[in-house]
Amino acid sequence: MKSILIPVEDHGILEPQLEAALLLGRMFDSYIEGIAITPDYPVVLPVDIAIGVPSPITPENRIEIARTCRERFEGFMVTREIPRSAGLGGLGFGWRQDGLMEDAFLGAYGRVFDVIVVGRPDGSNGQTRLSTVEAALFETGHPVLISPPNSPRSIGETVVIAWNRSTETARTILGSMPILSKARRIVILEIEDWGVPGPSGAELARFLRMRDMPAEAVTVTDTANRPGEKILAEAAALGCDLLVKGAYTQSRLRQMFFGGATSHILSNTTMPVILAH
Repeated sequence: MKSILIPVEDHGILEPQLEAALLLGRMFDSYIEGIAITPDYPVVLPVDIAIGVPSPITPENRIEIARTCRERFEGFMVTREIPRSAGLGGLGFGWRQDGLMEDAFLGAYGRVFDVIVVGRPDGSNGQTRLSTVEAALFETGHPVLISPPNSPRSIGETVVIAWNRSTETARTILGSMPILSKARRIVILEIEDWGVPGPSGAELARFLRMRDMPAEAVTVTDTANRPGEKILAEAAALGCDLLVKGAYTQSRLRQMFFGGATSHILSNTTMPVILAH
């Protein structure tokens, strides 16, 4: 994971997201790039005030917001003595120069990075917006690291894989291989009667052990039928500092009405989570 992208928004909680990215960057001597991001507001020029048409974000506002985002990102990196870099080798940081960009741009630009690091989109004031996370998940084709509100102390020493045998989870595992290869312990967590038909957790563990990864399989029951809660509880009990899971193996519409493991984890995780769709 040599290239890391961080969407930066001028909101109250940014440092845990940056700390998580830096932990990952130190593991792989990565290039960490920041980009100023905003909701998909149209650019509206100011009009005569008598008409009464407000502009949600003017060109002047965009310049100021982008400047603030850049200052926060670069201030963090400079304080931690991370060198500026063009991404040609070694740990370093840079900034996307194109001003304030929308979520849709993030979804496209993120395709040339190994991982995108965002905060937990729990809907509270100052947290990453869900639309930003979903743009990264559905449009980049690359893994997305969700950072919890409290800065993690480590990432990837004890990894729990929430294995539901789905294509999305298999894709997430593939994208997480660089981290898995450095883990001290990998636990394949299965929940009885949860998921789709496919290889067992024991078969996945064998696949990883063939690659010299310390994997083991565990199966638990979920009498409450709340897999998101069960996954987080079991992962915490195992001392997990990285949860790996496929994102939205049910449709987003179904999760909106009936709930789902991805939605619950996105809103409630207290540990770093890598997701892909």
